[in-house]
Amino acid sequence: MKKIPVALIGASGYTGLELIKILLSHPYFEIAFLGGSEGGEDICAAHPSLRGIFSAPIEKSDFGAIADRCSLAFLAVPHTKAIAIAKELLARGVKVVDLSADYRLKRETYEAAYGVKHDDAKNLAHAVYGLSELVGQEAIASAKLTANPGCYPTASLLAAAPFLPYADLSAAIIIDAKSGVSGAGRQCVARTHFATVNENCFTYSPIVHRHAAEIEEKLRLETKSPIEIVFAPHLLPITRGMLASVYLRLKKPIDDPTRIAREFYAGNPFVRARDESVQIKWVVGTHYCDIFCRVHGGVIFAQSAIDNLLRGASSAAIANANLMCALPYETALPLIAYAP
Repeated sequence: MKKIPVALIGASGYTGLELIKILLSHPYFEIAFLGGSEGGEDICAAHPSLRGIFSAPIEKSDFGAIADRCSLAFLAVPHTKAIAIAKELLARGVKVVDLSADYRLKRETYEAAYGVKHDDAKNLAHAVYGLSELVGQEAIASAKLTANPGCYPTASLLAAAPFLPYADLSAAIIIDAKSGVSGAGRQCVARTHFATVNENCFTYSPIVHRHAAEIEEKLRLETKSPIEIVFAPHLLPITRGMLASVYLRLKKPIDDPTRIAREFYAGNPFVRARDESVQIKWVVGTHYCDIFCRVHGGVIFAQSAIDNLLRGASSAAIANANLMCALPYETALPLIAYAP
């Protein structure tokens, strides 16, 4: 099979590096364009770990050149920056997987959460939310524009989804989630400074975190019910990985929640329902989401662990691109965790 040329815009960030690592071992995709806001340097200058393995210039994004060379583009750019790029590429017939939040939400939800106007209603109306376990692989396979889910929403939604039919949706869903510092991106801010994070754990943007709007909207769409969530994200003194604990009030008893989870995710091998409490080390470096669940009284405790840079961003983008290009979902997805 002839290789499918792809572009990566935003190649210098953490998710850009993870995309490059997967694409270099992908049997059907090849990197044909690396884009950045300025361009002018080799990718090895941004990511020295690639030296001697892969070299290519980071170019200033030229939409015509991308369309001439590429069939699909990954947008690993900051929130609010992808809209202008996606519009141009889609108009030129290039499929897009957007890793930002710009096409994940309904227009009014997006504008309230991100404080900017969304001026691409046409493409937003046709964007597919790229969490295949919820929307179905067929929907993503037919998409021209896939909106990659956020990392916290991925972990939270996959933990909660099997139990929504049993939940009392009049009660708030409580989500306690913890992430490694790589989720904040490559640019250092005071919150992610070593002296702040080391030997520490703290909540940031509780209740009002932007991902709360995404989680709440997708739960409402899934259940067709009004839902309220209480979302508390925490920062851990680790580089990568995410652990989400979700608490739902039950409206009827559940005898075997693990069986319910396994049946719900039958046919989705990258969600593993475990018999013991999950650990970040089991999934870091992989596309897997591990979940664990128990019932206590009238509450279901559902926990998930993912790699925030992979399942929460880059490997999810590859999985979506696989489907959009009529390839098997699992192609080139990382399987083995870094840690023992």
